[in-house]
Amino acid sequence: MNHLLRGHAPITDERWAEIDEEARERLTTALGARKLVDFDGPKGWQYSATNLGRVEPVATAPIDGLEAAQRRVLPLSELRAPFKISRRELADGDRGAADVDLDDLDEAAMRIARAENVAVLHGWAQASIVGVTEATTHAVVKLGEAFEDYPNHVAKAVQLLLKSGIEGPYAIALGSDAYTGVVETTEHGGYPLLDHLRKILEGPVVWTPGLSGAVVVSLRGGDFLFESGQDLSIGYSHHDADDVHLYIEESFSFRVATPEAAVSLQP
Repeated sequence: MNHLLRGHAPITDERWAEIDEEARERLTTALGARKLVDFDGPKGWQYSATNLGRVEPVATAPIDGLEAAQRRVLPLSELRAPFKISRRELADGDRGAADVDLDDLDEAAMRIARAENVAVLHGWAQASIVGVTEATTHAVVKLGEAFEDYPNHVAKAVQLLLKSGIEGPYAIALGSDAYTGVVETTEHGGYPLLDHLRKILEGPVVWTPGLSGAVVVSLRGGDFLFESGQDLSIGYSHHDADDVHLYIEESFSFRVATPEAAVSLQP
């Protein structure tokens, strides 16, 4: 029995498999930031801190004649998104119902995915996480209202990266509204804007809910480091006569190793 306490939930193995698959489908689509960074782990629930490879001096040592320093680490942070499932729905699923109501799970999956995207790309000051758009050393590229102009903006961002010696391929993360606009837009002659951006980047266009504006990043590796303790998992909290209360949980840290490897695009 681990800390998720799944064995205490009044849920059959078949329903657990259905719940896990539903969460996996929702999270795989919505976790846009993970598609842009180096993922290391999972290292387990007990893993607590990322080694930064640096020290800071300690004012005094236990005795005179010594120099002292303390290792610097970045503590992993935990996120938890609670949700519930009706016990009646679970029972109907065991009877063979194919339309078990998992809407609350879907909403929880989207919440935690958005939170992770925001932490990685915009930062999470309370957890000492500096996001990609905060760390970048490049000037912000301004986005206009016309989606037809996005190729020019993206090409400018790629040029900034090239001038800094940052190799490709590149990717662009787009917030929900920007992604919808890009997908729905065709250029003169009916050429899809989405395909044009992919050709400029030589990489993907990634839907990233929670992101404000857009960000172009290099996918060469080694620039953006996501360390996972416990990867996203579903645990059991409690149950009553009507509902089973569950949660999606993860622990992670994130740091930017190369601030020059990203360009923020904002309205």
